[in-house]
Amino acid sequence: MTPTPADHRASVDDHHARVAALLAGLGPTETETVALDAALGRRLSAPVQSAVALPPFRNAQMDGIAARATDLAGGRALPVVGTIAAAPGAVAPLAPGTAVRIMTGAPVPEGADAVVPIERVVIRATDAGETAAADAVQAGAFIREAGGDLPAGGEVLAAGTVLASRHLAALAAAGRDRVEVARRIRIAVISTGAELAPPGATLAPGQIFDANGPALAAAARAAGCEVVLQDRTSDEPDDFARVLAQAAASADVIVTAGGISQGAFEVVREVLEPHGAWVGSLALQPGGPQATARFAGVPVLCFPGNPVSAQLSFELFLAPVLRAIAGLPARTVESRRLTVALDSVADRVQLVRARAQPEGGVTPVAGPGSHLVVAMAHADRVIVVPADTTHLPAGSEVTAWVL
Repeated sequence: MTPTPADHRASVDDHHARVAALLAGLGPTETETVALDAALGRRLSAPVQSAVALPPFRNAQMDGIAARATDLAGGRALPVVGTIAAAPGAVAPLAPGTAVRIMTGAPVPEGADAVVPIERVVIRATDAGETAAADAVQAGAFIREAGGDLPAGGEVLAAGTVLASRHLAALAAAGRDRVEVARRIRIAVISTGAELAPPGATLAPGQIFDANGPALAAAARAAGCEVVLQDRTSDEPDDFARVLAQAAASADVIVTAGGISQGAFEVVREVLEPHGAWVGSLALQPGGPQATARFAGVPVLCFPGNPVSAQLSFELFLAPVLRAIAGLPARTVESRRLTVALDSVADRVQLVRARAQPEGGVTPVAGPGSHLVVAMAHADRVIVVPADTTHLPAGSEVTAWVL
């Protein structure tokens, strides 16, 4: 397929629609059961019921004494007949006219209907042992009733819940050590370029470290996905086609970086165009070169090779779809005011890396270059400048994503 001519750039909106069509229907129908300690961030595929009442038994809300409320009337001193700890074991009923020391969370004995916090109890030693006296309390005071949070068999969490730590606490309290969750979208990430070396290697002349592989894989995980392959290839078509076939065998979506521009050695374009790929250029900076394809039935999104372009392309076109499937919140978008004037390229949407400032301000970070990966690391916002805007004075209100 012939690439989009350089003088005709597709709009960002058109490419959003293209990506949406490519990914239509994406979303796993399978489920899997995972241990609770592996369930953080996963989406429940079925409701979860509690195996027990919560709390499972009537227990003390405070350290103190347990007694009958009527026995405490008038400041009557009651003999203390023992101590009940928050520990396993049966608890004997409480005889009328007596009290028992009790710890927070311990079972309230049959016959007691109130707990008095220890701070409000007067304990005295006598020849016969200890006595306890306290101001009168209402029946039920400082007692947690069995099932007061949830009855046995009640629904702890609904299907579709994305599990946070508070949800895991409720599941554990309900006795659930495993849960059924939706399978994650499986992503493969392929960086291309003969010049790439893995981080940690010794660079040969003309080599650079691969920043795209680690960054895009991390972005996929942050969007709720499982990375099933992360690899890099040379500019040889056979090499790229081999890794692409491996990716298609295990992934729901393939993401590539590099190899889609108009020059020589554009291996992604060369391999995917015979498969009907759309390869073109957008009215976008950074991130102009883009491509989409299907390979062995698997959607392929092809991003530029410059690290900033690749990361922002992922966040602009793919992350919103993946986050929605995973049940994660949509990207946070803010309205902020420029602390300095900003110029932008005509007829292109400009994505400007920036940092938030106090009192609603935002300041661009470094220049527009798509190779400025360290400047990207120091940004925490992206200012979106519309294609029809070429100059924004200081103080202008702008739209910014939160990174």
